Amino acid sequence: MTDVRSLRTARHWVFALHADLVFVTKYRHTVFTDRHLARLEDSTPAVCADFDTEPVDFNGEDNHSLVNFPPTVAPWKLVNSLKGVSSRRLRQQFPDLVAHYYHANRLWSGSYFAGSGGAPLTVLRQ
Repeated sequence: MTDVRSLRTARHWVFALHADLVFVTKYRHTVFTDRHLARLEDSTPAVCADFDTEPVDFNGEDNHSLVNFPPTVAPWKLVNSLKGVSSRRLRQQFPDLVAHYYHANRLWSGSYFAGSGGAPLTVLRQ
């Protein structure tokens, strides 16, 4: 259940929007080691700050992120930026990823999953 303290406010809104974002590597290859996942997790907050979003949780095993975002942010724009920045930074820092994907010249598949859930009635009544 969403706590009142976790609600975000703006001039005319009160909101608690969360999106589950799941990215898939190109060709669905399992290429990430713990070093890759640590770097991926480190790059997420900077990108989220550019969009006034907050990373809530990160699970590197299945490239799953939970993000809190305002209603002014289109999820697809956030996803494009997260995928682009993380791909560029990982490929710059880890040449093994470049060698693995030398034909594709990109790390992520073009697809992704973005899901959200509704607020319980107890939160709406508050």
